Amino acid sequence: MPILARPFTIVVVLAIGTAEIGCQSEDTGTSPGGPSTVSESTAAGEAVAERTAIRPRSRTFELDYGVTVNDVPAGSRLRVWLPMPQTTAAQQISRLRQQVPVEPIQTTESKYGNRMLHFDLEPSTAGPILFQVTWQITRNEVLGLDTVDPTAGLDDAERTTYLAANLKVPIAGKPLTLIDPNQLSRENPIALGRSLYEQVDSHMRYDKSKPGFGNGDVLWACDSGFGNCTDFHSLFISWARSQDLPARFEIGFPLPPDRGEGKIGGYHCWAQFHVDGHGWVPTDISEADKHPDLKSYYFGNLTENRVQFTIGRDITLEPAQDGDPLNYFIYPHIEVDGKTWSLDKTERMFAFRDKVDG
Repeated sequence: MPILARPFTIVVVLAIGTAEIGCQSEDTGTSPGGPSTVSESTAAGEAVAERTAIRPRSRTFELDYGVTVNDVPAGSRLRVWLPMPQTTAAQQISRLRQQVPVEPIQTTESKYGNRMLHFDLEPSTAGPILFQVTWQITRNEVLGLDTVDPTAGLDDAERTTYLAANLKVPIAGKPLTLIDPNQLSRENPIALGRSLYEQVDSHMRYDKSKPGFGNGDVLWACDSGFGNCTDFHSLFISWARSQDLPARFEIGFPLPPDRGEGKIGGYHCWAQFHVDGHGWVPTDISEADKHPDLKSYYFGNLTENRVQFTIGRDITLEPAQDGDPLNYFIYPHIEVDGKTWSLDKTERMFAFRDKVDG
């Protein structure tokens, strides 16, 4: 595992505008003090191996998250759900301010405990409607192999949830035919997780040059052998659950390692598996695939250059949406008169701004 560097702080902001849809790398730099889009082309990870301190790093940032909704007919019913980041052992969250047409209600869905802000209104005009929330977030590096909780366990409902199939994540049939039993370690759950991590990385290639990526469709990933972070981690979760290893999908946004400010082009996701008496162990296989020199690090560890928003797949919002369950929940969900509003009638932008200690 790489040596770590001293802690630091940042501020992240998500704003409204046009955003690229899809997994983005966390390791693309921006010039400190100047705006830049976080893209996927990267050079050297984030220099994890050059860290010199043993304490986990952290960063504090502001995040403006929002959407502009266009062309909603006057007098129609507009419902908007914005996902909320929430405080965990890995991050501390506080809401700073908001620019919204009506006061939202904060709700929590029952399956995964994801929180959201829900807006319900009837616009009086057809002009653009802005929903924007600013969060302050302190995100910590996760050292999942070194952090052990002897009391860690799952209750029956959690175990059932994190061992069950999802609509695009089967746990039987074709995906299992790709597992090499000779490379499957059953020495202990962490060794099993590592062997599955290696096999996913061997099967998959990070590539978004052809259509079909980004849906987290395990059967598609089996056939294609490439995709983005969603596809990598869906395959890992499928295989883990098939081996009775509880696993979950987590999604949020990446930050570049360079402190500064800039736009973020899209989401990033990763997976965690659970070991009783140890806790949740993270994996970021798509980042490992792009940076083989950091493969050992990304099994069990996550950099501080991200923020988690939600967990899980096949999500029913609270209050429930009229449409189908969401494949995953990271972008605003919008319905007008009970129908999902077209993406081309919205504008989204995500951006960050680091806090610099005086």
